[in-house]
Amino acid sequence: MGKTIAEKILSNKSGLDVKANDIVVADLDFIMGQDGTSPLAIKAFKEMEAKQVFDPARVAMVIDHSAPSPLQGVSDLHHQMREFADEQGICFYDIGDGVCHQLVPEQGHVVPGDLVIGADSHTCTYGAINVFSTGVGSTDLAAGIISGKLWFKVPETFKFVVNGSLPAGVFSKDLILFLIGDVTADGATYMAAEYVGPAIDDLSVEARFTISNMAIEMGAKCGLMEADDKTVAWAKQHSQRQFTPISADADAVYAQVKEYDVSQLAPQVASPHTVDNVSSVSDVAGTPIQQGVLGTCTNGRLEDLRIAAGILKGRKIARGTRLIVAPASRSVYLQAIREGLIETFVEAGAAVVTPGCGPCVGTHNGVPSDGENVISTANRNFKGRMGNPSAFIYLASPATVAASLLNGRITDPREYIK
Repeated sequence: MGKTIAEKILSNKSGLDVKANDIVVADLDFIMGQDGTSPLAIKAFKEMEAKQVFDPARVAMVIDHSAPSPLQGVSDLHHQMREFADEQGICFYDIGDGVCHQLVPEQGHVVPGDLVIGADSHTCTYGAINVFSTGVGSTDLAAGIISGKLWFKVPETFKFVVNGSLPAGVFSKDLILFLIGDVTADGATYMAAEYVGPAIDDLSVEARFTISNMAIEMGAKCGLMEADDKTVAWAKQHSQRQFTPISADADAVYAQVKEYDVSQLAPQVASPHTVDNVSSVSDVAGTPIQQGVLGTCTNGRLEDLRIAAGILKGRKIARGTRLIVAPASRSVYLQAIREGLIETFVEAGAAVVTPGCGPCVGTHNGVPSDGENVISTANRNFKGRMGNPSAFIYLASPATVAASLLNGRITDPREYIK
């Protein structure tokens, strides 16, 4: 009987011949924590009376959720992280370096075939480059950084076969919103989502990260893709590590398989207050917008900024609206400056903020007022996600966000993309 990508990676890392629903202890290739979870992991590390991490080169902590710190209490937590990083000699990314899920692959920490945990639910992002990566709690993070191992229940796999090619003005964010809307927010709970097909093959690696990033929004444990030539080239460009890509067997057993043809797909929007409340942009077009957010671990990469800037160039956002732009990393920010993208955003009336997660999670840099409508490239829109449970959050692609801010209402981006 053949194996899925998830079964193969967990077999390799556990040294066992495993199948779905087995319980295994597996070796970890990399471990990451951010400033919302690392302080608790440091506390657990000390309570377990550990002295050192298993391998400093394979552990990273990132200050990104509240960066720079908006409060004294948060500053104290950041201080704990800096002290721990210095004591242990681990990889450390401070304010302004970027969002953890951009930095981990960008800085070459993970490669195809790896097994990775992170104390953040969107750790599934790295599945786009053939990595079994998944979010864990702070106590599990502590156990991992001490031992270099963690237990897993081998997930069943939900295979998404995506045929056709995305039309002009329709992007990977629209695709993953469409899939989530179809299977619902718990449709793939504790499964490995495996994304295949011509439409996936056509996407750039950056666009694929958007798909895998939101696997957790359909309940999935991870969001995996096979490593094609694009993936291999991207991994070699960003890392010096050797790797062996993992592919599913032709006779692999799947818990569920769904096929789609996206040749006629329209831009998609997830309306408040659930990520699976998805419809075509035409169904919500005209909804007034007070604030837009371009960035996050879902859509803050260079390709995303280029798409939005292409629509905003030479234009101004509507009176009475605000656009917040948060590049995904320092590297992305610098390249966006070199390409003139930041100038385009500033001239259009946007506020460009420090690379980080603040606007998305609602710690600072753009908490909306009561009753305001926000359109964002983020990945969640539940009540209070951006810091105010009385605001309303719509999720969309960078193109839809940019087009909507020009008009002060939700707008089909195809009006600006020919």
